[in-house]
Amino acid sequence: MRSLSGKTLFITGASRGIGLAVALKAAADGANIVVAAKTTEAHPQLPGTIYSAAQQIVAAGGQALPLAVDIRDENQLQEAVQTAVDTFGGIDILINNASAIFLAGVQKTPVKRFDLMHQVNVRGSYLAGRYCLPHLLKAKNPHILSFSPPLNLDPRWFKHHAGYTMSKYGMSLAVIGLAAEYAEQGVAVNALWPKTVIATAALAMLGGAVKAENCRVPEIMADAAWYLLTRDSRHAGGRFFIDEEVLREEGITDLSHYAVDPNSPLFPDLFLD
Repeated sequence: MRSLSGKTLFITGASRGIGLAVALKAAADGANIVVAAKTTEAHPQLPGTIYSAAQQIVAAGGQALPLAVDIRDENQLQEAVQTAVDTFGGIDILINNASAIFLAGVQKTPVKRFDLMHQVNVRGSYLAGRYCLPHLLKAKNPHILSFSPPLNLDPRWFKHHAGYTMSKYGMSLAVIGLAAEYAEQGVAVNALWPKTVIATAALAMLGGAVKAENCRVPEIMADAAWYLLTRDSRHAGGRFFIDEEVLREEGITDLSHYAVDPNSPLFPDLFLD
């Protein structure tokens, strides 16, 4: 039987949204979840903290280790990885979920926002891989899964938000690099991206362009991730997956229950033709 029982997942940004959905899916199998995120106190506009996420994970059947981590801080990241190993005995899976978004043109993107996106999206996911890899190499079925898009160089994806596109494609380039370097050692490094916009707190960053009823729920990404993470890592690396395509590969064709409103049209996500 495919299961994540006993596996330890290090998930960045797991206090809410897709990261939390992945954590709860794995927790239902009895997995150990490292909640590596920044939010330690409730925010009026953003739901969830590392502690509320940990409570939900335990209630779902898993074990949780909430760690306050800003993945831009190399020392915090290193310490979190070591604490995870000390607590659970190793790391089997890294989920690069934490991401920063700011959709604006060059003149309207403050330098600090540009830097934030590249520090979190590119540098953060790259360093998380770097520090988790010594432990992943000891695991039986190690995976790195980054929530980043397939590389689509159509200029329209750069025209209105070049800074964000560059940062997300940087994550994707890291996937290619890590996959190539570690394939022979049995570490599966892949990317997963949603076919449609997902209803998370990031919707607010879209400026009202997409309404929640035109989205799918985070659980579609969690289910697709589960199927990828339970595949044999020696034969499953170096690919850019789309959530609904993964589910169809697994024989799941009715996706209607993932829609926030099954009667409303779905809005396609960025970077997909």
